[in-house]
Amino acid sequence: MARPRKPLLSTDRIVEAARALVDAEGLAAVSTRRLAAELGVSGPSLYNHFRTKDEILEAVADSVSAQVDLSMFEDGRDWRTALHDWAVSYRAALRDHPNIVPVLARGPGRRPAALRLADAVYGAMVEAGWPPAQATSIGALMRYFIMGSALGSFAGGFPDDASAYDPADYPHLQQAHRLAEKQEKIDERAFETGLTALLDGLARQYEQVRGTA
Repeated sequence: MARPRKPLLSTDRIVEAARALVDAEGLAAVSTRRLAAELGVSGPSLYNHFRTKDEILEAVADSVSAQVDLSMFEDGRDWRTALHDWAVSYRAALRDHPNIVPVLARGPGRRPAALRLADAVYGAMVEAGWPPAQATSIGALMRYFIMGSALGSFAGGFPDDASAYDPADYPHLQQAHRLAEKQEKIDERAFETGLTALLDGLARQYEQVRGTA
């Protein structure tokens, strides 16, 4: 009986394995030796697809960018609704893969999915009537906000030990030990509150822009 053949090594298989490793153990866990072991291949075989570890991490980052929905910029939604829905989709992708955020935060570089994302946001804002310079600023502002929200949990950063909050030192934090147990709800609400405030501010600016156009 013939032995079952191992799946051929491919770029997609390497990226999938690297993404799983980053998700589980963080960026520091990724090495060509570790990936080769995970994939059941020899280390040098990876170099037929990627020259360096950094190239692999860039590809992992781009695979996460590719998960962000961009349809809202093409289906007729107004610019504010489109930005809101895109921000929610973008944050969801980063929430599922938080350990890759530091790589994404470097900017799109030459990553195709990341460049398509930037192109979609910028193009939609210009088409909606924003001046190009402000459209660029909006893209940057949204990225700062979404990336920042994905870098860590606000609620999860508070110890759940009530004794950590001596009322003599922290008179207003007597319920802070309860934040961690409601982490997801608090973080979601904070994101929506910030996003709404941000979009409200942009809407006021937009009225001024259209008024002087």
